[in-house]
Amino acid sequence: MAMERSIWGRLLHLFGWEVCITVPRRSKCVICVAPHTSNWDFILGLAAYKSLGREANFLMKESWFFFPLKYLLNRLGGIPVPSRKGAELTSAIVSRFNGARYMNLAVTPEGTRSRNDKWRKGFLYIAYGAKVPLQLGVIDYRSKKIIIKEEYLPTGDIETDMRFVSRFYCDYADAALYPDKFAVSDLNQP
Repeated sequence: MAMERSIWGRLLHLFGWEVCITVPRRSKCVICVAPHTSNWDFILGLAAYKSLGREANFLMKESWFFFPLKYLLNRLGGIPVPSRKGAELTSAIVSRFNGARYMNLAVTPEGTRSRNDKWRKGFLYIAYGAKVPLQLGVIDYRSKKIIIKEEYLPTGDIETDMRFVSRFYCDYADAALYPDKFAVSDLNQP
């Protein structure tokens, strides 16, 4: 489905956005999305992915899954994240990957729309545990482009993997809707 022909693509085009997703379509992958400083990031990312006829799951705070919003979030691919998370959540998501034919999971490693110098690493554990590639996505408000152009296969050395991811996002330090709320993980140092 061409972007211009879908309602999602037409909406993005109407508001001046361009979808630049050049990574291969995968049946399974984790999509790292940063910077994440606004709720608009979710809407733009969802629209961009759907404009290409792709489906994605996403993690969201469990508190958002209330009646009647939970039905919409579930339909869009939402996976509620309990306030107590960690290794149990990672294992559950890896199991979900292993049992699925198709699963593209979008994750915001910052874990918040506020400034956070210490990114969460669960997305790397999930990608490595599920043996799926990590696709690096950006919602660039400066250029009005939604970009997924880099793919990385995690090594299992989480510090090395995070360093690679951090270096990638250094080029997008000013891409956020609110750049003062974006900080690349402190692991970007060599």
